[in-house]
Amino acid sequence: MEQVTDHLLAAARKVIAVHINYPSRAAQRGRTPEQPSYFLKPSSSLALSGSTVERPAGCELLGYEGEIALIIGKPARRVGVADAWNHVEWVTASNDLGVYDLRYADKGSNLRSKGGDGFTPVGPGLIAADAVDPAMLRIRTWHNGGLVQDDTTGDLLFPFARLVADLSQLLTLEEGDIILTGTPAGASVAKPGDVVEVEVSVIDGGFSTGRLVTRVEEGTTPFADFGAQPRTDDLQREEAYGSREAAGLAAAEAAVGPALSPELKAKLESVCTATLSSQLRKRGLNNVSIDGLTSTRPDRRIVGLARTLRYVPNREDLFKTHGGGFNAQKKAIDSVNEGEILVMEARGEKGTGTIGDILALRAQVRGAAAVITDGGVRDFSAVAAMDMPTYYANPHPAVLGRRHIPWDTDITIACGGTTVQPGDIIVADADGILVIPPALAEELADDSIAQEREEVFIAEMVQQGHSVDGLYPLNPEWRTRYENWEAGKAND
Repeated sequence: MEQVTDHLLAAARKVIAVHINYPSRAAQRGRTPEQPSYFLKPSSSLALSGSTVERPAGCELLGYEGEIALIIGKPARRVGVADAWNHVEWVTASNDLGVYDLRYADKGSNLRSKGGDGFTPVGPGLIAADAVDPAMLRIRTWHNGGLVQDDTTGDLLFPFARLVADLSQLLTLEEGDIILTGTPAGASVAKPGDVVEVEVSVIDGGFSTGRLVTRVEEGTTPFADFGAQPRTDDLQREEAYGSREAAGLAAAEAAVGPALSPELKAKLESVCTATLSSQLRKRGLNNVSIDGLTSTRPDRRIVGLARTLRYVPNREDLFKTHGGGFNAQKKAIDSVNEGEILVMEARGEKGTGTIGDILALRAQVRGAAAVITDGGVRDFSAVAAMDMPTYYANPHPAVLGRRHIPWDTDITIACGGTTVQPGDIIVADADGILVIPPALAEELADDSIAQEREEVFIAEMVQQGHSVDGLYPLNPEWRTRYENWEAGKAND
């Protein structure tokens, strides 16, 4: 079998990587893209099997991701999906390494986090692309001898031929270029002294690349003070290891952390939920609205972290043990903090109340930004008169014990048709209520601000009498005019 050589690596002018492509990884990340998205890795990151990779000094999270690599054999420019696979010469194994400690520094380009020397080992063997069905490949990864990734290409979000065809629409894929095609669930973190191995094979066992071996060592040269410094937090640890449990962190139900900085809160308060919703949809998130509720303060826009409370259907023997005294409902309200939003799962049950004036007042005194329930509200006039907004399904005079038992707090719940976790970011205004995953909030806010800026321009042009044809959304001609308009505003 042909082997990956230094000469082959030297021929690679581009290394292109796909963000998410395996359903198992999409489920783990909590987002499924509608279209593939990519980032570049420098060719200087390429390395052979048996190489040693350095975890940079001061970094904690060197992530590994076993991937199938495609090596282009003949140039591809504007090729169709049917012809695209003919432009691939070789299939091999790769390890898409990166330090999560530097993800923050490049706003999604991944240059520093994934571009380090040796961060893209490939090999050792080459499988001829014309000898295999690209939908019948298997990718496996071992960490210190234990199998941690094992998946196949039969149900990829974006089959390999589609990736080649898609990329070729805008750029020429040249002979020797390498495409990393995504990683399945199971990617994690390697530490100095660890060994990571990746193998690509045909499902029927006919061909195999052999195991791509990479050893990790500790870097000794610190980062200079004129560049970005390594930094990490529990969110990065969770994403690097694949779960909070694997990262050794407390369960998410108990971890309502400070994911909402004042700066991020101000950004989210400056944009409408309609804009945020369209940006969430672009990221494949369509089921993140709490539906069917009315606000006591529709004039207010609120942003805050979710705290959660779950009611279960009343069963008399269980209500005796869980319904009285300082129950889960009272605990939730008495522990809500400044700026947090208490979200209640009442199963859409409208036949009783879930909160009344006394407990709503207690939440307001503690500084809650809002209360959200997909059930009823008692003492409605008093609750509606409060400064704190309450989102509700309907008024109802009955106490909660008619239909509910307060069961538990700060767990994953369902409210108004969507899932809410403790620590999710809630944004609500007159248009509705959105649940925003904290990991997406910063980029979501920035893109929403940019979108609304474009819409200001579009509205001005419509006001001046222009047709929306080509203007909304902006075609290339109108986008150029918008950029000139934006430049003029910046110079005012």
